[in-house]
Amino acid sequence: MLTVYLGIDVGSVTTKLALVDEGGKFVDSCMLRTAGKPVAVVQQGLRELYAKRQTDYDVKGVGTTGSGRNLAGVLVGADVVKNEITAHAVAASTNVPGVQTILEIGGQDSKIIILRNGIVTDFAMNTVCAAGTGSFLDQQANRLNVPIEEFGQTALKSTNPARIAGRCGVFAESDLIHKQQLGYPVEDLLYGLCQALVRNYLSNLALGKEILPIVTFQGGVATNSGMVKAFEEALQTEIIVPENHQTMGAIGAALLAMEEHRYTQNPTKFKGWEVGNMSFQSVTCTCQACSNNCEVITIVEGETQVQHPEKIRDIKGNIIARWGGTCGRWELS
Repeated sequence: MLTVYLGIDVGSVTTKLALVDEGGKFVDSCMLRTAGKPVAVVQQGLRELYAKRQTDYDVKGVGTTGSGRNLAGVLVGADVVKNEITAHAVAASTNVPGVQTILEIGGQDSKIIILRNGIVTDFAMNTVCAAGTGSFLDQQANRLNVPIEEFGQTALKSTNPARIAGRCGVFAESDLIHKQQLGYPVEDLLYGLCQALVRNYLSNLALGKEILPIVTFQGGVATNSGMVKAFEEALQTEIIVPENHQTMGAIGAALLAMEEHRYTQNPTKFKGWEVGNMSFQSVTCTCQACSNNCEVITIVEGETQVQHPEKIRDIKGNIIARWGGTCGRWELS
């Protein structure tokens, strides 16, 4: 029996689950496409992670993070629910001692986190522009008929990268098409795109921030060696890509759950691995009690029959979570 702590990072593109042991050492992880079905994917992740076990797990704590952290938290019974900034900072500090700057680019957003003496002193997030995110790189690789897995290695072959406007995703795509029509080789287009996205990142997110080594690069885009090289050239410093860079958010959530358990010694709220086989239903209704017309989300264990979806009181069954109201009328205590 191995004592472990479970971390779950539910993002808009991918969902990651990770386990660490009592010493905070990485045990195992899995990553799945969220595909707009966070409940089903969290359940699938639990099943896959448990199926890969080499020994039975004694889960002492669970942490969730990411854009779907609250939903995941009520599904599995989380002990801590934390934002991505905290989770990534904790994971980086633990796995890369002395880290002072964290570059993180995921599927739909990007972040920069500044640490000094292991404490977050500044950060910035970009959630409104696609330029520089993993999904944007995915789209452009597909446009150029290059598998995303080969993007980085192909970009590194460039000898004369194209100068591409990267301040906006729409302009970057238009400029890329223009350069393609001019006859630029694919490798020059790809590395030019990497350089453009790095310029965009540094001139927006990192503007006014002191980027000091040690610098780590986390998130799915860190797999792209072309982006790593472009960052190194722009910052004139070595970029460290942690071994488990894609699941650092989940690892951080697991480490936070471990800290919580050590501090409180409270038993975990984890509902067990069988959550992966339970039935859940999500119902969205509009509250008509006032002019706010709040959209209230209800998570029900098992099946529920809703005869009039506009009437929130019609929802029957074992309600495990409800949120979305402004006044607190429908929040569960």
